[in-house]
Amino acid sequence: MLSVSLVAVVIAASHVLSANAQIVIAHFMAQNAFSYSQGDWTNDINTAKATGLDGFGTALNIALPDYEVDRVADAFVAAENANFKLCFSFDMSRTWQQSDIVSLVATHASSPAMLTYNGGVLVSTFEGEANGNDFWAAIRTSLANEGIKITFAPAFISYRDPSLNGTLLSDFPSIDGFFNWWSWPNDVDALLTTDTDIAYRDAAHSRGGPYIMSVSPWQFKDIDANDAWVELSDTLWNYRWLQAIQDVKPDIVEIVTWNDYAESHYIGDINPNVDLGDAAPNYVNGFPHAAWRIIAQYYISWYKTGTAPAVENDTVVFWYRAHPKAVSCSGGWAPRMADFPADAVFAMSLLSTPATISLDIGSTHAQFDAGVGAAIGSVNFPVEDAQIPFIQIIRNGQTVKSGYGSVFVTESCSWYNFNPFVGVIQ
Repeated sequence: MLSVSLVAVVIAASHVLSANAQIVIAHFMAQNAFSYSQGDWTNDINTAKATGLDGFGTALNIALPDYEVDRVADAFVAAENANFKLCFSFDMSRTWQQSDIVSLVATHASSPAMLTYNGGVLVSTFEGEANGNDFWAAIRTSLANEGIKITFAPAFISYRDPSLNGTLLSDFPSIDGFFNWWSWPNDVDALLTTDTDIAYRDAAHSRGGPYIMSVSPWQFKDIDANDAWVELSDTLWNYRWLQAIQDVKPDIVEIVTWNDYAESHYIGDINPNVDLGDAAPNYVNGFPHAAWRIIAQYYISWYKTGTAPAVENDTVVFWYRAHPKAVSCSGGWAPRMADFPADAVFAMSLLSTPATISLDIGSTHAQFDAGVGAAIGSVNFPVEDAQIPFIQIIRNGQTVKSGYGSVFVTESCSWYNFNPFVGVIQ
């Protein structure tokens, strides 16, 4: 019986996770670990385990072989102590030497915390297709000469068109699997489909896999005039999990991300010691996403067991932006695709027995009948300024739980902010 609160989940893990196991990892931006102590790693790992994650796997996203190398060493110590898995994702938008990649993988290949798949150390990337097949084949050979087998499943992001899945295989005979980074709509006002997932899953399986499917709650960035966009993400955290569980059935689910604050898809706690730069704090600070982990816990259990878990603690997780999309702000940059998101409060219920979920903000009211398990609904922003949502779970005509958001929806804004506040009634 799953209690939908952030309680510890028992995770059975050995040095080699079975290729048939359902694995869930989260992308961790090692670039944001500059100020990390051993305790920071331990806290993040314990929080991740309580959510049901098996690891930070193509998650130790490393941009350069500098301070991150030492932080990753700390991460392996913490992961070994916690029976947690880690693996490398090399950010190839930066310049990497083959020897540095080989050295880093070899240093940690024998760690009991290293995530393996099909008997090989799992290695991934962000980008890297421009380096060509020979670059990656040489890395595989160099590691093999040291007695280290790898399972290479990169995120070559230019392969998004489903029709290019065969081209991927012909261009890269060195790959074993594939990580589909694309977990948001492609700059369109439409829900994300599974066409790319299915095509590249089949390609990955023809090589032995794994197919790694990304699942993400949001996408918004506003750090300069060239990096200002928002993708349609209103209900993404719900339907993308259902796509993974019911349609794609990937070998590995990768949550994108644990801590990429600047792109607003973090589900980890906001670490106050992390330097977010000059722009991102304007839309990250005060906008926690921790309650999204409750939804993740529910769907992770379903993905791993094949059955929707029983809910013991009636819960509503809700999220909303702080400003209507049409307002002009005094700072930041108006993001591309700003017309796509709905001006609304979204609420997802996890219930033990059916109830009505009542949603109010200002003069606007909506409600939906929610059954056992998960259900989702929304209420539009009101015409009045400076309003805050009020949410109730009503059963047999009685309010059994209720609560307010912690951020007002206003038409006054000092920075363009499409990053949602995420709250919970439980």
